[in-house]
Amino acid sequence: MLDLPLERIHPLAFRAAEATACAAEQGKFWQMHDRLFANSKSLDNLSPHAEAIGLDLGSFTDCLQSGRAAASVRKDMEEAAKAGATGTPAFLLALTDPADPSKVEGLTTFRGAQPFNAFRSQIERALRDLGKAAAQPRREGAAIQ
Repeated sequence: MLDLPLERIHPLAFRAAEATACAAEQGKFWQMHDRLFANSKSLDNLSPHAEAIGLDLGSFTDCLQSGRAAASVRKDMEEAAKAGATGTPAFLLALTDPADPSKVEGLTTFRGAQPFNAFRSQIERALRDLGKAAAQPRREGAAIQ
Protein backbone atom coordinates (compact mmCIF):
# COMPACT_ATOMS: atom_id res chain seq x y z
CA MET A 1 0.00 0.00 0.00
CA LEU A 2 1.30 3.44 -0.93
CA ASP A 3 0.26 6.91 0.15
CA LEU A 4 -1.04 9.05 -2.69
CA PRO A 5 -2.48 12.23 -1.17
CA LEU A 6 -4.49 14.16 -3.75
CA GLU A 7 -3.76 17.74 -2.75
CA ARG A 8 -5.55 19.21 -5.76
CA ILE A 9 -8.77 17.80 -4.29
CA HIS A 10 -7.95 18.23 -0.61
CA PRO A 11 -5.22 20.74 0.34
CA LEU A 12 -4.58 19.02 3.69
CA ALA A 13 -4.26 15.53 2.22
CA PHE A 14 -0.46 15.51 2.32
CA ARG A 15 -0.41 16.51 5.98
CA ALA A 16 -2.98 13.81 6.73
CA ALA A 17 -0.78 11.24 5.00
CA GLU A 18 2.12 12.39 7.17
CA ALA A 19 -0.06 11.96 10.25
CA THR A 20 -0.91 8.38 9.33
CA ALA A 21 2.79 7.61 8.79
CA CYS A 22 3.59 9.09 12.20
CA ALA A 23 0.77 7.09 13.78
CA ALA A 24 2.19 3.96 12.12
CA GLU A 25 5.40 4.46 14.11
CA GLN A 26 3.27 3.82 17.18
CA GLY A 27 1.37 0.91 15.62
CA LYS A 28 -1.81 2.89 14.94
CA PHE A 29 -1.83 3.55 11.21
CA TRP A 30 -5.34 2.26 10.60
CA GLN A 31 -6.80 3.97 13.65
CA MET A 32 -5.44 7.32 12.42
CA HIS A 33 -6.43 6.59 8.83
CA ASP A 34 -10.01 5.81 9.80
CA ARG A 35 -10.27 8.78 12.15
CA LEU A 36 -8.97 11.27 9.57
CA PHE A 37 -11.33 9.97 6.88
CA ALA A 38 -14.24 10.21 9.31
CA ASN A 39 -13.22 13.77 10.21
CA SER A 40 -11.91 15.02 6.87
CA LYS A 41 -13.29 18.50 7.41
CA SER A 42 -11.25 19.02 10.59
CA LEU A 43 -7.64 18.34 9.64
CA ASP A 44 -6.21 21.76 10.54
CA ASN A 45 -5.02 20.54 13.92
CA LEU A 46 -3.94 16.90 14.01
CA SER A 47 -3.11 16.73 17.72
CA PRO A 48 -6.69 16.09 18.89
CA HIS A 49 -6.89 13.16 16.47
CA ALA A 50 -3.61 11.77 17.80
CA GLU A 51 -4.83 12.11 21.38
CA ALA A 52 -8.19 10.52 20.54
CA ILE A 53 -6.55 7.32 19.33
CA GLY A 54 -4.11 7.17 22.23
CA LEU A 55 -0.85 8.21 20.59
CA ASP A 56 2.08 9.57 22.56
CA LEU A 57 1.59 13.22 21.57
CA GLY A 58 5.25 14.19 22.00
CA SER A 59 6.47 11.42 19.69
CA PHE A 60 3.72 12.17 17.19
CA THR A 61 4.53 15.89 17.12
CA ASP A 62 8.26 15.17 16.83
CA CYS A 63 7.58 12.89 13.86
CA LEU A 64 5.53 15.54 12.06
CA GLN A 65 8.05 18.31 12.75
CA SER A 66 11.09 16.24 11.78
CA GLY A 67 9.94 15.76 8.17
CA ARG A 68 10.70 12.03 8.15
CA ALA A 69 7.07 11.22 7.45
CA ALA A 70 6.99 13.75 4.59
CA ALA A 71 9.96 12.02 2.96
CA SER A 72 8.19 8.67 3.24
CA VAL A 73 4.99 10.06 1.70
CA ARG A 74 6.93 11.69 -1.18
CA LYS A 75 8.67 8.38 -1.88
CA ASP A 76 5.29 6.62 -1.98
CA MET A 77 3.97 9.26 -4.37
CA GLU A 78 6.93 8.70 -6.71
CA GLU A 79 6.42 4.92 -6.64
CA ALA A 80 2.70 5.31 -7.31
CA ALA A 81 3.44 7.57 -10.29
CA LYS A 82 5.90 5.00 -11.69
CA ALA A 83 3.15 2.37 -11.47
CA GLY A 84 0.74 4.60 -13.37
CA ALA A 85 -1.49 5.55 -10.44
CA THR A 86 -2.99 8.98 -10.94
CA GLY A 87 -5.69 8.82 -8.29
CA THR A 88 -7.21 6.65 -5.64
CA PRO A 89 -8.05 3.93 -5.43
CA ALA A 90 -5.44 2.40 -7.73
CA PHE A 91 -4.21 -1.17 -7.78
CA LEU A 92 -1.23 -2.80 -9.46
CA LEU A 93 -1.25 -6.47 -10.37
CA ALA A 94 2.41 -7.37 -10.41
CA LEU A 95 5.05 -10.06 -10.13
CA THR A 96 7.96 -9.95 -7.73
CA ASP A 97 11.39 -11.37 -8.46
CA PRO A 98 11.81 -14.43 -6.19
CA ALA A 99 15.51 -13.63 -5.86
CA ASP A 100 14.82 -10.01 -4.90
CA PRO A 101 11.25 -9.28 -3.72
CA SER A 102 11.95 -5.53 -3.87
CA LYS A 103 11.96 -5.83 -7.69
CA VAL A 104 8.43 -5.67 -9.05
CA GLU A 105 7.19 -6.03 -12.61
CA GLY A 106 3.78 -4.48 -13.16
CA LEU A 107 1.30 -6.40 -15.28
CA THR A 108 -1.87 -4.32 -15.06
CA THR A 109 -2.86 -1.09 -13.34
CA PHE A 110 -6.45 -0.68 -12.20
CA ARG A 111 -7.56 2.93 -11.86
CA GLY A 112 -10.59 3.76 -9.77
CA ALA A 113 -13.05 1.45 -8.11
CA GLN A 114 -13.48 -1.74 -10.11
CA PRO A 115 -15.89 -4.65 -9.82
CA PHE A 116 -14.58 -7.96 -8.55
CA ASN A 117 -14.80 -9.51 -12.02
CA ALA A 118 -12.29 -7.00 -13.41
CA PHE A 119 -9.72 -8.18 -10.88
CA ARG A 120 -10.58 -11.84 -11.32
CA SER A 121 -10.26 -11.81 -15.11
CA GLN A 122 -6.87 -10.07 -15.01
CA ILE A 123 -5.55 -12.40 -12.29
CA GLU A 124 -6.75 -15.46 -14.22
CA ARG A 125 -5.10 -14.14 -17.39
CA ALA A 126 -1.83 -13.52 -15.55
CA LEU A 127 -1.90 -17.03 -14.08
CA ARG A 128 -2.53 -18.54 -17.53
CA ASP A 129 0.37 -16.53 -18.96
CA LEU A 130 2.62 -17.65 -16.12
CA GLY A 131 1.61 -21.28 -16.72
CA LYS A 132 2.47 -20.95 -20.41
CA ALA A 133 5.84 -19.36 -19.57
CA ALA A 134 6.64 -22.12 -17.05
CA ALA A 135 5.86 -24.79 -19.68
CA GLN A 136 8.29 -23.28 -22.19
CA PRO A 137 11.71 -25.01 -22.24
CA ARG A 138 14.53 -22.71 -21.19
CA ARG A 139 18.01 -22.67 -22.54
CA GLU A 140 20.74 -22.73 -19.97
CA GLY A 141 21.88 -19.20 -19.26
CA ALA A 142 18.82 -17.63 -20.89
CA ALA A 143 17.50 -14.54 -19.16
CA ILE A 144 13.90 -14.39 -18.04
CA GLN A 145 12.29 -11.28 -19.42
